[in-house]
Amino acid sequence: MAARHSDCGVFTRRATLAGLAAACGSVMAGSIPGNAAAEDSSGPLFSPSGPDAARYGAAEGYPIADPALRYPPGAPLEPKYRVGAFSHGDEIFPTRRIARAASPWMFKRSPVDIRYRFRGSPSSLAEYMSRNPVTGLLVAKDDEILFESYQYGRTDRDRFFSGSMAKTITGMLIGIAISEGAIKSVDDTPETYVPGFKGTEYGKTPIRDLLHMSSGVEFGEAEDNGRDLDRLWVDMVRGSRIWQKGTIKSIVQFNHRVAAPGTRFHYASIEPDVVGVVLRYAVDKSASDYLHEKVWEPIGAEADAAWMVDAEGFEVMHTHFNAVLRDYARLGRLFAHDGAWEGKQLIPAQWMIDATTTRASDTYLAPGRAGPGSFGYGYLVWLLPGTRRDFAFISDYGQRIFVDPGSKLVMVQTALETPQNEVWHLWSALVEQFS
Repeated sequence: MAARHSDCGVFTRRATLAGLAAACGSVMAGSIPGNAAAEDSSGPLFSPSGPDAARYGAAEGYPIADPALRYPPGAPLEPKYRVGAFSHGDEIFPTRRIARAASPWMFKRSPVDIRYRFRGSPSSLAEYMSRNPVTGLLVAKDDEILFESYQYGRTDRDRFFSGSMAKTITGMLIGIAISEGAIKSVDDTPETYVPGFKGTEYGKTPIRDLLHMSSGVEFGEAEDNGRDLDRLWVDMVRGSRIWQKGTIKSIVQFNHRVAAPGTRFHYASIEPDVVGVVLRYAVDKSASDYLHEKVWEPIGAEADAAWMVDAEGFEVMHTHFNAVLRDYARLGRLFAHDGAWEGKQLIPAQWMIDATTTRASDTYLAPGRAGPGSFGYGYLVWLLPGTRRDFAFISDYGQRIFVDPGSKLVMVQTALETPQNEVWHLWSALVEQFS
């Protein structure tokens, strides 16, 4: 039975970045009303197995009880625990519930036999899944699901771990708060809203530069084997009943500036946490409650979601959001429509454009300049190379939501491993086929 933390609405049930590779290279029973999978005569595909299933814990029923999960994200996570852990995150960490919509909006289904070429040979999505450790894969074009499939015994009722895809959700919420005037401007600084940030380097950094991961404040992540991210995790997330720094003090201990704001891209998971505290102070409610009110209910989410909270009850804005695959697809569809849902603008269209393009003054963020490979970076969202305005929510271990606004095409993938070169080729082929 879920235990509830009465003073902050928390219920407890028991990620660095993946690089862009060269092309060609169970939710609790009853959480979804009725049989949401059976929207018409065709539904998702399910498999009890998957590639290299033995390595991922099939013989033990895909267990989740790995002590390393409670430690910093840099700690080793044995492969055999990933299937269970990545679909039962709210059984491992304290989370806050985001209730499903009162009236779920349902996708139509138009199954398509999708074919593409990979390494010179014809391939299908079934073959893609047979080669890659994917727990769930969904392709949708606007309001129609073209393909939906699950492996390793996972189903459409499992809430899947977002990893760093949560960062893009955070950027979306900041855009909504600005549109409503709760946050006055993207050029405001965090110390304007959060007294505890007053006089600190993060407190003096414009929100725009935090959304761009270009604060200029030193924070060691990928290049230092997660040194500072591990420290943040221990101080902010784990905490202690006896001693803990608290959310704000955990953040402002990183207070050494090495570059002027808005001059260099440096991936730092702490920066969404900074703007997350600003959001909490500005809207005077939790990020989960704000997400439910402004997005989850309006888009007709079919299942409850859950967001991990830290020791003080703040959502951990850089990671550990958990949702069913089709609700991730709904988010993707909202982005594909530049923030509009069935004729209602939930996120300002101009914010969506600003979030997914680079200004002439921000060439350091353009595709090919920011991050690894050919990526660019917007407001906590990755920009893909090419002439189209394509972008993606991306996390380590292979979690992805790809969006092509021009064709209203969305692809959602949840997975177990980072190196999946084929996924980039698959997305490019899908855009070419359905545009």
